[in-house]
Amino acid sequence: MTGDIPGATAAKADAHAETAKGAAPQGSEPSTETAMTAAPAPQGFWGLTLGAIGVVFGDIGTSPLYAMREALARARPGGSHEMAVLGVVSLVIWALVLIVTVKYVIFLMKADNRGEGGTLALMALAQQATGRRTAAIFLLGIAGGALFYGDCLITPAISVLSAVEGVKGAPHVGHLLRTYVEPIAAGILVALFFVQARGTHRVAAFFGPIIVLWFVALAGLGLYHLMDDLSVFRALSPYYGVRFLIENGFVGFVILGAVFLAVTGASALYADMGHFGRAPIRAAWLWLVFPCLVLNYLGQGAFVLHNPAFRHTPFWGMVPQAAYWPVLMLATAATVIASQAVITGAFSMTQQAVQLGLLPRMNIRRTSETQAGQIFIPSVNLFLMIGVLLLLLVFQTSSHLASAYGTAVTGAMFVDTLLAYVIVRRLWHWNLAQAAALLIPVGAIDLVFISSNLLKLKDGAWAPLVLGAALMLVMWTWTRGSHILSEKTRRDSLPLADLIDMLHARPPYRSPGTAMYLTADADMAPVALMHNLKHNKVLHQHNIIVTVRTADVPVMPECDRIGIEKINDDFKKLTLTYGFMESPNLPKALQLCRKQGLKFDIMATSFFLGRRSLVPAQHSGMPLWQDKLFIFLTKNSANPTDFFKIPPGRVVELGAQVTV
Repeated sequence: MTGDIPGATAAKADAHAETAKGAAPQGSEPSTETAMTAAPAPQGFWGLTLGAIGVVFGDIGTSPLYAMREALARARPGGSHEMAVLGVVSLVIWALVLIVTVKYVIFLMKADNRGEGGTLALMALAQQATGRRTAAIFLLGIAGGALFYGDCLITPAISVLSAVEGVKGAPHVGHLLRTYVEPIAAGILVALFFVQARGTHRVAAFFGPIIVLWFVALAGLGLYHLMDDLSVFRALSPYYGVRFLIENGFVGFVILGAVFLAVTGASALYADMGHFGRAPIRAAWLWLVFPCLVLNYLGQGAFVLHNPAFRHTPFWGMVPQAAYWPVLMLATAATVIASQAVITGAFSMTQQAVQLGLLPRMNIRRTSETQAGQIFIPSVNLFLMIGVLLLLLVFQTSSHLASAYGTAVTGAMFVDTLLAYVIVRRLWHWNLAQAAALLIPVGAIDLVFISSNLLKLKDGAWAPLVLGAALMLVMWTWTRGSHILSEKTRRDSLPLADLIDMLHARPPYRSPGTAMYLTADADMAPVALMHNLKHNKVLHQHNIIVTVRTADVPVMPECDRIGIEKINDDFKKLTLTYGFMESPNLPKALQLCRKQGLKFDIMATSFFLGRRSLVPAQHSGMPLWQDKLFIFLTKNSANPTDFFKIPPGRVVELGAQVTV
């Protein structure tokens, strides 16, 4: 599919108030696959670096709790114990090097959309590079965004559960607490979701120091056990990883799915780039996170080489009894922070998707007056909480959850690779040989990990894929339905220029004050204006046709936000442009209009919104079931008055019934 599609433009059109409860223009996080903005970024390079450590690396930093355990558990029982340990450690370390360091830190972080990263930001950048919206780029974008939500569901469940499972080995009380692991984990997760409405800015200052302490603890545990078997340093050579895969054949290929657990969360480096900056994230990875992870995995390898009986519990087995409870509490705190990061990443991703017209309008609340990234979306929070608790109930252990983990992340990473091809060819103007030299090896690694994770379909890997497919269907239905509705409206509407000529020939009764009509298509007469003339038979003294648009950039400078065009003494066109990381705020934008000569009293201004009652049609361009899904989404989208921050006392809604 290469033809033009409605994409954000048509969905944006339906998002405005003229359409019933359409999508709002904007355009991510998400992050999450999103800009995750769990913590406000401190000022200064090292402050930003500390903030990045607390938000960006929580997910990948908690992988040592279960990655080695799952990989060693899948090793061939009859094979060499030494080769299994060295091979797994080698594969883990080189996965960190190739996927995180080379693909994301060195390469993809250069492909930013005016400083922003993440799948939807990359999609918008790819659309800019091609000069038009194509179906292929659009589908890749919604696929990556949908898979990100799968990651957002599983990460809190597996992270918190893997930490709480540490109580099973706790001194003296482990045998008493092992039956309470699931309730404890569920309680922590429920509490985490309930505090989201308060915002994270009050506790965000503690994120960085706690995660730094966690990485120091990881490095310390690794160093403490390196002396158990110094031969583990052989695992730094890729030879042992390759040899292990060759000797184990299909089993080695299966183990790659568990090895990938060590790099889940790698895409957060790219998604959070806009919040912390490229340099602080790179510095945090190269100088702290990567060395600490390598030391811990080497330490786990040395410990298991010396104590083969602990291959199924390598992390908790290497914790000294005297430090067990402090490490357990620190691990729990780290997993909660990792979960917080992906939850707020889901909020950011949803905001971007709504603004780009991929999802209906939603109630987006600001939880901080000073930090733009601090948002809360009640419907997404409830969806995630229910989903996480269901996963906890169904899979019950972190080992079972590990089987479901990975498919969504590998798929999202492969989407990033495909979109990067468009960037390097169309925007950076690399020739085909240069692009192939970099992206074919990277894409091949992605495909290997995808294939390995797909082998776990029957063990639970289907869960994030089913969720991703459902969300893709929702996004496609919304954009397609919005396009059909927009085209139908345009066919049935009267051009604004023709209406002005008619009003000049037969002037209606004039009412004092200003009327603002929100519409997606400024060239056509708004539905609300036509209804006002038809039923009230009145035209205000001043009439402003307001159109809110979303650009393929994260943030629109205020100097470029306002566009005013005078049509005649009665009518003006006002265009408000936002970036896909911003939320529309009409009263605030209208204050800027005064600087450009648009004078009005907001208390003497009425905002007219068109509200449509949709009914399904047999021949609308979509199957009947998809029509009904689109109507359901429309009915449950946020009120345009709230979404655009319009004073409720100044709003007049006029509706009509429309078939789709």
